[in-house]
Amino acid sequence: MAVSAPKRELSADVRMRLLAATETCIREFGYAGLSTRRVADVAGVPLSQIHYHFGSKEGLVLALLQLQDERLISRQRAMFAESEPLWKRWQKACDFLDDDFASGYVLVLQEMIAAGWSNKAVATQVQRLMRRWHDLLTTVATEAGEKLGGLGPFAPNEVASLIAHAFLGGEATLLLGMDDQRYPTRQALRKFGELLRQLEEG
Repeated sequence: MAVSAPKRELSADVRMRLLAATETCIREFGYAGLSTRRVADVAGVPLSQIHYHFGSKEGLVLALLQLQDERLISRQRAMFAESEPLWKRWQKACDFLDDDFASGYVLVLQEMIAAGWSNKAVATQVQRLMRRWHDLLTTVATEAGEKLGGLGPFAPNEVASLIAHAFLGGEATLLLGMDDQRYPTRQALRKFGELLRQLEEG
């Protein structure tokens, strides 16, 4: 028997409430403190709904990662596809970092990276997200090489790796509270945009 539209909408609403609650719980308690009962309480739904929609805590986390993957990649692709100079797009990427840090997304992502060290399924999903981001950065680095007359000794995918590591490392140090004159994380990332501007305009 086919599921009616209102029931499908209700089911989708429950899924999104559970995913939002999972994100909230990870921000507040970390991955180690995440439990299906706590998620269900925050979402305001019976615990059975988690097992019905996601099967387990792991399934819940993997679904959250997939949702975040789609949001991140869609946003980054749209931004880098713009016709603005590269340095302006770099500054927007830095703006995204500030937004994601304030929203708690950075904390959730870093928690998932850490969880992936001991959970193969989580690691596989995190790797998928990272590889898609790296592929996008490789495309951008290729564009930069064409505009700037080359990338020196680096291949585009090597530049993409350095950029990805700069942002991921920057996120980790920001979460540790390291953003001051001795360790100017945000300032250093934004100044690289100024270097791009000089190269593009030079």
